[in-house]
Amino acid sequence: MTDRKGELAANLAKVEERIAAACAAAGRKREEVTLIVVTKTYPASDVRILSGLGVRHVAENKDQDAAPKAAECSDLPLTWHFVGQLQTNKVRSVVGYADLVQSVDRSKLVTALSKEAVRAEREVGCLLQVALDAGASGRGERGGIGTDGIEELAGLVANAPGLRLDGLMTVAPLTGEYAGREQAAFERLMDLSTDLRRAHPAANMVSAGMSADLEQAVAAGATHVRVGSAVLGVRPGLG
Repeated sequence: MTDRKGELAANLAKVEERIAAACAAAGRKREEVTLIVVTKTYPASDVRILSGLGVRHVAENKDQDAAPKAAECSDLPLTWHFVGQLQTNKVRSVVGYADLVQSVDRSKLVTALSKEAVRAEREVGCLLQVALDAGASGRGERGGIGTDGIEELAGLVANAPGLRLDGLMTVAPLTGEYAGREQAAFERLMDLSTDLRRAHPAANMVSAGMSADLEQAVAAGATHVRVGSAVLGVRPGLG
């Protein structure tokens, strides 16, 4: 455990240095960027260590892993983000622990989240997942809604009982015009955020950037970065 704490502390310090340097380069204050540590596939013991090291935001992408972990860590001062593709049959469970769902991308999901949030007497923050690689189907390769659908979906979330429209999220696309152009993708998300805030001023959260491209996200103006492997390491046997 002591070895693991040292390993996580060292990794966390390196990530903090990267974020601070990226903020300085972009002329931003360090406190403008919130680090979310993506703890998927890692045990509750790691979450507990990270909390002790000052981490306050953690993210998960699969409910079957997240639900027991969140329950085991319910005594910790953590904000839980759900960042994976969310099926409606998992919504009741996710609403039980997630403070924010960053992968809202269809009206059916909004309806399900609202119903369960009301039932649980909770307010759940929602980010619309934007697919910058959306094709004719209006959907991205890794989920998300095309840019044309943002306004309508935002209105649904903003008017849904139990839900709070917090902003936008994206994953740097692997295909399409933004493939390999992470900063351009994140700058596009910032433009979309500006448009969104005209109608919904409080929806000012922009979640973008991961271990490999957090600097580009900070440069573009992201408010939150989602970092997993740079903090926790790469688990053997996992892609």
